[in-house]
Amino acid sequence: MGPRLRRVLKPRITLPRKGDTAESSCSRGAASHKFREGVINQGLFYLAWLMDHRAEFEHLVRDRLGVTAVSQVLWSGPRLICIAGDFTRYDVHAVREHRRSIDLVRYRLFGSDLLGLETVASVSGGTQVARRVRRQPVARAAADVQGAAMTELPGEVDEVLLGLGDGVNRVERKTYRAYQRLRNFVCLCPPQRSKLLVYLKVDPKEVDLVPGFTRDVSGLGHHGTGDLEVQLRTPRDVERAQDLFRVSYAAA
Repeated sequence: MGPRLRRVLKPRITLPRKGDTAESSCSRGAASHKFREGVINQGLFYLAWLMDHRAEFEHLVRDRLGVTAVSQVLWSGPRLICIAGDFTRYDVHAVREHRRSIDLVRYRLFGSDLLGLETVASVSGGTQVARRVRRQPVARAAADVQGAAMTELPGEVDEVLLGLGDGVNRVERKTYRAYQRLRNFVCLCPPQRSKLLVYLKVDPKEVDLVPGFTRDVSGLGHHGTGDLEVQLRTPRDVERAQDLFRVSYAAA
């Protein structure tokens, strides 16, 4: 979940009831931590309040944690952490539309004294600065067109996977994007120059493998999880892969 959080105010939490509440925390970046279902908008309100009351927050940190802790609060990187029993695909989409850094964390209760936490989505705020590149008008024309197609293809796959049914969560990992229910059923890698690789939780022995489209990667190293590799190059390939996506979704 990133930097270790340090408690500033004693939390008042009762689970798993809705409406119960929260704590302000700080790490090496200011953080507003909300523990309650359906609180993304409310959490953003609290984060805005925190940013408008920096002096009061620093005074509280100084009283509770000491002067050294105050110097470690970085106001340039505030983060909102929302913890709930579950999140919908609409929640995940909503946080990606904000400019703030937001973590959605799902909790699970195990008995009466164990609590498990799982990151559902983690978005870093800020505006991405486009890099300047040199263009060769003629030689790069075809490559640019192909590159544009590869850039759009992940969005088409994303739409199909999120539309498979309720309970699909999208989680950004360092080297791939995972789609999961109780566990991963699809792992989507960043687009390559001419293809998009997708790994499914499908037994390759139960599929008629097609060279250049599907491949058995059992025992082979790759990013993500799954023994069936699907290679996508065009929107038509995405349509061809939908039955395989459904099989993997059902298995999860």
